[in-house]
Amino acid sequence: MANIKDIAELAGVSIATVSRTLREPHKVKPATSKKVNEAIEKLSYKTNLVASSLRKQKADAVIVAVPDLHNSFVAGLVQGVENVARENGIKVMLGVTEGKQELLDRHYEMVAGKQADGMIVLDVNTPSAIINNTSGKPLPIVLTCEYEAILLCPRVRFDNIEVAAEAVSYLVSLDHKNVAYISGSRTLRMSRDRQSGFRLGLRRAGLTVNENIIAGGDYRIETGVEATQALIESGEKFTAIVCESDEIALGAIHTLAEAGLQVPEDISVLGMDNIRFAQYGNPPLTTIALKSSQVGEQAMRLLLDYYLDAEAANREIILPHQLIERKSTAQLLSGK
Repeated sequence: MANIKDIAELAGVSIATVSRTLREPHKVKPATSKKVNEAIEKLSYKTNLVASSLRKQKADAVIVAVPDLHNSFVAGLVQGVENVARENGIKVMLGVTEGKQELLDRHYEMVAGKQADGMIVLDVNTPSAIINNTSGKPLPIVLTCEYEAILLCPRVRFDNIEVAAEAVSYLVSLDHKNVAYISGSRTLRMSRDRQSGFRLGLRRAGLTVNENIIAGGDYRIETGVEATQALIESGEKFTAIVCESDEIALGAIHTLAEAGLQVPEDISVLGMDNIRFAQYGNPPLTTIALKSSQVGEQAMRLLLDYYLDAEAANREIILPHQLIERKSTAQLLSGK
């Protein structure tokens, strides 16, 4: 029986192009789509590849493993997975890990037991099945944001080093030289990369890192409140704060206001994510847009690609980011 590789070879295109033609024909040039469809017809390959592959697994369901449900980024990612899964007749099951390895592995047991066809992971931990995989082929698991380059698995992420470096560069362009930083959970690769990017941004600007104005906790509003209070009480000079999430940034703005400091007149604040509420902050939040729904959508598509051709699915997608300038940042006034 013909397979996706046969179609790609006959049409003179890549396996990914065949996959895209089957799943998202509107994104493929008409001439390319014509070649692919002619190859499918010539090879008598008239089955919906994605649907038939998943039906063989009998579950028609995937698991999305997340640490908790309190974060807006998580909600957006899950919605993105749901958008693509629904289009393909696949159910989405939610698995909350609480950041525990054993709970994550328990969720994967459902995949191994054919109760689910695959798993999308946003978690500080990596499924043990990937770490212990010696088959030479990727498992039906897609990692999002958290990754290890040496592991054999598809993944979707942002270039978090450049995200944070760009945040610093933007503030430096506004003449800020004393830039504070509030991190999320430092156990996460995403957080470690962003903090590395913060330091890189300062080095690029010829500035030194002041460890006394780096604080952190997790990605909740409460971290923004507590870390900003600690920064104020430290007595160290800073004129801007880079926050690893918009929720942290909103907490920071609240605390600065409570301390009688105005944003951005006294302190500029910049977040990351561009969650729904960022534009409604007081003032509206300058942020770097990281579309978590796009992460979920791409992760689900990678999982579908796994069923089309497992070997071709071992790839990495790095999504773009965008600085959104609003009212929480401003040019530093001379003399500050």
